[in-house]
Amino acid sequence: EKFGYKKTEISATPQNDILKEIVGRGAWIYPVEPAVRLIGDTIEYAMKELPRCNPVSVAGYHIRESGCTPAQEISYALLIAFAYIDNVVARGYKAEDFVGRFSFNLNIYGNLWETVAKFRAARKLWARLLQEKYDVRNKKALFLRGIFGGGGSGMTKQQPENNIMRGAYYALGAALSGAQTTALCSFDEAYTIPTERAALLSLRTFQILMDEIGLRDTVDPLAGSYFIETLTKEMEAKILEEMEKVEAVGGMVRAVSSGFVQREVARQAYEFEKKVQEGTVTKVGVNKYTEGVDMEVELHEYNEEWARKQIDQLKELKKTRDSKAVKDSLKALEKASKETENVMPYLVDCCKCYATVGEIANVFRDVFGEYREPGIF
Repeated sequence: EKFGYKKTEISATPQNDILKEIVGRGAWIYPVEPAVRLIGDTIEYAMKELPRCNPVSVAGYHIRESGCTPAQEISYALLIAFAYIDNVVARGYKAEDFVGRFSFNLNIYGNLWETVAKFRAARKLWARLLQEKYDVRNKKALFLRGIFGGGGSGMTKQQPENNIMRGAYYALGAALSGAQTTALCSFDEAYTIPTERAALLSLRTFQILMDEIGLRDTVDPLAGSYFIETLTKEMEAKILEEMEKVEAVGGMVRAVSSGFVQREVARQAYEFEKKVQEGTVTKVGVNKYTEGVDMEVELHEYNEEWARKQIDQLKELKKTRDSKAVKDSLKALEKASKETENVMPYLVDCCKCYATVGEIANVFRDVFGEYREPGIF
């Protein structure tokens, strides 16, 4: 708005999936239930004010990166999405009115055929379960939309040039899986924030696959393959099995709050690492075909001046902003939080008068408290 754009024109896909933050990244502040409420507030606000925005991007990606199996990745992602749907439906809305704008961020690494089967099974289950659980009939709302990519956990520090080839196969897997869009981790991902050279190599990988190899020539080249169809059915059964485990402990919100999902992911990560170290899972250049010379990897340099400049800008902002307006906006946010009102309009007001993220977060801390993760072992 400050730069002249209307809210109705803005297109965005925030990755505000708090349940994956708790399970996959440890980047939480508030307890699970009020945190899920904030996601519901975002979805409801987008329905009314931001018609071109995808209000949430459900990220099974990070949970897979933390060690879960492909079947667990999809089962947890779907159940997380259902938790957010349930929150908004409880406010009196129909799922069909908003679920078509959900987006997913899902992971690609490992066995190519398992990956393809995973995404085929995910699309089938998303559509079927939306119909069964929420009576969604609009076919367009049943599409599983999102970005399939990344694969950082597949990259290795040993012989990092091998990651260039790995990335090409991950990109191939994304295309064969029917991704609407994809992203590719760079070959130096296991060491550092990617350098410009590494990022350019990832871009060229996509361009070669598109313009030379012919991956855009047909939509679904694996359709009808008995091998893929059989794997898809097996993957679908495994995903449903994992979903049943979560439902048995009270659903996804309860499973995350109690640490059940975190325990499952930690256990699986441990088992996978054991198999790599024992050699029962092959990692080329790590536990097999290890001959060769490792290359030196250029590290992304950290410039301390950036932090100092940002701190100085923040100090200057606090000197020049309207302190009374900031105080009033934060008090209004606190009141809305306590009364279970949708906080998004109040957050917008806070931002307009330049309340900081830290100040806003402290309001929620005072109202909601902080989440304490239960022991996971």
